[in-house]
Amino acid sequence: MDLNKIVKELIAYPTEANWFEFKENWYEAYGIGEYISSLSNAAALEGEEYGYLVWGVNNETHEITGTTFDYRVDVKNEPLEHYLARQIMPDNNFSFHEIVIDGKRVVVMVIPAALKIPTGFDGNRYLRIGSSKVNLNKYPERESNLFYVLRVGLPTMCNTESEYQDLTFDKLFVYYAAKGVVLNKRNFKKNLGLLTENGKYNLLAQLISDDSHIPIRFAIFKGTDKSSTMYSVREFGNTCLLFSLDKVLEYGEVLNVPQADERERKVERKEVPLFDEEAFREAIINAFVHNQWTSGNAPMITVFSDRIEILSRGKIPPGQTIEGFYAGESIPVNQKLSDMFLQLHISERTGRGVPKITEIYGKETYEFRENSILVSIPFSKVELELNPQVNPQVNPQVNPQVNPQVNPFIEEDSEYIKRTECILEFCGVPRGIIEIAERLGYKDRKTVRKYIKPLLEQGRLAMTIPDKPNSSNQKYITIK
Repeated sequence: MDLNKIVKELIAYPTEANWFEFKENWYEAYGIGEYISSLSNAAALEGEEYGYLVWGVNNETHEITGTTFDYRVDVKNEPLEHYLARQIMPDNNFSFHEIVIDGKRVVVMVIPAALKIPTGFDGNRYLRIGSSKVNLNKYPERESNLFYVLRVGLPTMCNTESEYQDLTFDKLFVYYAAKGVVLNKRNFKKNLGLLTENGKYNLLAQLISDDSHIPIRFAIFKGTDKSSTMYSVREFGNTCLLFSLDKVLEYGEVLNVPQADERERKVERKEVPLFDEEAFREAIINAFVHNQWTSGNAPMITVFSDRIEILSRGKIPPGQTIEGFYAGESIPVNQKLSDMFLQLHISERTGRGVPKITEIYGKETYEFRENSILVSIPFSKVELELNPQVNPQVNPQVNPQVNPQVNPFIEEDSEYIKRTECILEFCGVPRGIIEIAERLGYKDRKTVRKYIKPLLEQGRLAMTIPDKPNSSNQKYITIK
């Protein structure tokens, strides 16, 4: 066990997790015993093999400060280790280790996770909740959950029985067929891992059924936080998860408004997307495949005036480190769902998603919260030069920097998004430019072209000349 590496990985976490604790020179024999119990039980609940109590690290900054703590002291003429071991039930073989990091002395207590029954100290069982250790006698539901996890294991998509057992899978078969993969109706439930040990449909089955019973929302706000006006909220859940994923990705394409960059233009005008499409796709797929679906909550996608936030439930998986996370060392949270995405070529198990996102936007785009991971993708807006002949009070959108309350993306493009969606829906069958203009309420073709052109360039619409009588070679627009 390389404790130097482990400590460096622990201090890389933005905050303490329930299964490790930092101290500098603190010493209280009875309190250490309580920590052994609480960290051992918390490690079991988090799926970690060990818990850690580390002396020589600042609790707030995670800076290595060094320590004077001596674990060889006596407690009423009894060695500290013996005093602790005598009162730990069952014995979990904890151990103290002294190491040096950056020339500073650090003491690490390695505490094995509870196995069959919770770890107790002096007749009481403890657990970490946030930054505090608590007596489980006061939290019977948490104690019951701990016993369940020690008996059955951590809840997963596969061992968690679905609340709904009248599931159908017509959409799943359609999706697989569209991908050129044939599902065997006789044994697909077994092959995809859709049943619990007792033959009931599990949570994975519920998610990929015709009705997942879980909402997935995509909300758009006017300002930079949720206290601002909400323009719209779109619902993509309550259907087969695979279709929900496709719809979310498609909606992201609609939001990714091409911006005309006239700066330093010589010949061709450059189109600048609002955000990197590949980074967005990787973030969404990762959020879906690694989401803690057992919590009953789906990923949440939120658009603000300056960014898109993609929040997935849960933490990095047991055995994963922050360093490994950024390096792309992928450890699937939901193995069977990950296998399905791989089979359908939705994702590839190369671990390139996180490195791709951080290459473009930096590590700061990720925020690790207590029970979620947030990816924040900033918008790349083309700033317009201020025309001194125009009064910004009359037309403040000539320069978005003049009035910080103006939101050039949302103010102008909430209607753009609605009209783009209307066009895509309307062009399910070939339509002429005049038809589309009338549908949107415009009197001329020129205005509607600003909506159609980006969709043609993105390959989402196609220009065709249908074989129709009296068509006069008229061009029609349809979904590609």
